[in-house]
Amino acid sequence: MSKKENNSNHSNNDFVEEKEYSTLNLGPTHPATHGIFQNILKMDGEIIHEAEPTVGYIHRAFEKLSERRPYNQIRPITDRLNYCSSPINNMGWDMTVEKLIACKVPKRVDYMRVIIMELARIADHLICNSVIGVDTGAMTGFLYIFQWREKIYEIYESICGARLTTNIGRIGGFEKEWSKETWDRINHFVENYPKALKEFANLLERNKIFMDRTINCGPISAEMALSYSFTGPNLRAAGVDYDVRVMNPYSSYQDFIFDVPIGQSGDTYDRFMVRQHEMWNSLEIIRQAIKNMPKDEPIKADVPDFFLPPKEEVYNNMEALIYHFKIIMGEMDVPKGEVYHCVEGGNGELGFYLVSDGGRTPFRLHYRRPCFIYYQAYPEMVKGIMLSDAIITMSSMNVIAGELDA
Repeated sequence: MSKKENNSNHSNNDFVEEKEYSTLNLGPTHPATHGIFQNILKMDGEIIHEAEPTVGYIHRAFEKLSERRPYNQIRPITDRLNYCSSPINNMGWDMTVEKLIACKVPKRVDYMRVIIMELARIADHLICNSVIGVDTGAMTGFLYIFQWREKIYEIYESICGARLTTNIGRIGGFEKEWSKETWDRINHFVENYPKALKEFANLLERNKIFMDRTINCGPISAEMALSYSFTGPNLRAAGVDYDVRVMNPYSSYQDFIFDVPIGQSGDTYDRFMVRQHEMWNSLEIIRQAIKNMPKDEPIKADVPDFFLPPKEEVYNNMEALIYHFKIIMGEMDVPKGEVYHCVEGGNGELGFYLVSDGGRTPFRLHYRRPCFIYYQAYPEMVKGIMLSDAIITMSSMNVIAGELDA
């Protein structure tokens, strides 16, 4: 019997209807996406069959903007990357330039930077974990713990006058010695935040509803995480013991004793728990920095080409006036060179690849933004899970739109 004849013998009842899918635009304006990015979801009822991310809605060409600005004026641009922990971006950029110009800062500067960076890490993790609670229906933890981010911002404000986009620090150190008010605020935070963090942990860590919503939600294996170049808490939650502060120490991190928490399954619960433990570690690092802080060292390196002189000297010293004018007008040349420097940001390895041709601005500059790299794995992480779980998975990845698009 021919194939044509065989087909002709089929009855209408044998017709197999193709499966129909619906398309859902998740974002870019939906509040559940936590930022200006879009996911086009192919849905089988409530189950995600495929996901296609679309980024770039707030792309601001930061790298090209940076290539047209003097080195001191690039720091405010780094604020707009991961704005939940902007001081880490600031310190990372300053250390990159210091590596290019072969500037060694005093140990006191290192320790002060460590305090600020760890406070920023706590603020970043605090936001991420409390929002995971919100996306599982638990508002109480968010409302309670969020007031402590305000206390961190008050510390920033007492140092530099800014809160969210801080522009804190300078190439070579800090612009001025910290006030007694600043140290009092830091000591108060370190002394009192542990009680609040413990209460926050009691609300969620062993909460059955929270655990049911987050365990096995959006998992990723260690192999897949490495293939997507994951770093930071998302990589450590998958079971990979990698932390830039340990593997490639900067700012005297080798002087500090702390654990690197890792997970096993790489799911939302593991990502939440890794950040929880990292906040405890950050508190311990800050305590060590305060205890072992060198007392009789300056707060800046001897780099007059990049560090603004005090106003009193500008008014009374011709050399200081010349340096002030050249720095403000962006007339300081830097050596030729090519450097890469990375720091452990709030959500992964934040790197700066800088190429200088000896001019007054970078010849080329590339930001290694952890969000942009690990977010590419999101379609695989949400394939086969429910829409509500996709929201929690996105929250647990800590995707910051400003860093994603840059």
